[in-house]
Amino acid sequence: MSTTSTLRPPTEHAEPPPKRIGFGGRLSRWDLRLSPYLYISPFFILFFVTGLFPLVYTGWVAVHDWDLIMGQGEFVGAKNFTDVLGGRDFWNALVNTFSIFVLSSVPQVLAAITIAALLDANLRAKTFWRMGVLLPYVVAPVAVALIFSNLFADKFGLINTLLGAVGIDPIGWHSQRLPSHVAIATMVNFRWTGYNALIFLAAMQAIPRDLYEQASVDGAGKVRQFFSVTVPLLRPTIIFIVITSTIGGLQIFDEVRLYDQFGRGGADGQWQTLTILLYEQGWTRSNFGRASAIAVLLFLIIGVIGLINYFITRLIATSEVKR
Repeated sequence: MSTTSTLRPPTEHAEPPPKRIGFGGRLSRWDLRLSPYLYISPFFILFFVTGLFPLVYTGWVAVHDWDLIMGQGEFVGAKNFTDVLGGRDFWNALVNTFSIFVLSSVPQVLAAITIAALLDANLRAKTFWRMGVLLPYVVAPVAVALIFSNLFADKFGLINTLLGAVGIDPIGWHSQRLPSHVAIATMVNFRWTGYNALIFLAAMQAIPRDLYEQASVDGAGKVRQFFSVTVPLLRPTIIFIVITSTIGGLQIFDEVRLYDQFGRGGADGQWQTLTILLYEQGWTRSNFGRASAIAVLLFLIIGVIGLINYFITRLIATSEVKR
């Protein structure tokens, strides 16, 4: 009896057919891919509507003859810019803006770091002192302006009275240029120094205490620890404060407008800033084209000064680290 056997060829392991992804699976994939963008989209939508679009539209208005009542006029190109740059008011306001900005920002940052260092020490009633430095920030700008405009009044102000008591002649806080800048800068420093001090304090408390212990073992005193440990590690916070102070300082409006009852920056423009000039062109003279040109120039100035501040702060902080 013979048996026949049939040899079957070796079968290859064929790839299983791809599973068909149903609608639910595709929806799950889209969810994973698109959800992060959807979560952050409200910010960018709001930024486009309230930030980017007004910026672009301001540039559009700046190259047109635009009246408050008549609306859009003919295209004028760079005429509004040349008119603004060719006038005395713009350069006077630019000098005033930079003067008030320097007088307010530099002392403000230095005082905020010093106060933060004091609050970071072992003090009794820490919460009381930390909340106390924030009180000026919650005071309304109108109230601050009214209080300080009376303190710095030319004839009957408390400051001139105290100066007269020690034999110093009264200072024209409203009639003279530099004294008016000092008075306005004092208002700004009063409101914002405590706020910035709390930001510096939060950054200081994030510094590892081991670094101070090691510095103390190496013989470094408190001052040496502050400049060699604290300040270099505060670099990102310093950059943030400097840039935000630059943006806010160059756009100062409330304190300047409320410094006297007229709100025009002084009889001869002693403390008229770019924002006050912009407001005057747009809402007093109804020339929106020229006001928009001032806004565009102010935007460019803030961008340039912000970049300069950023690079200078990084350079100083890097040199401190290398030491």
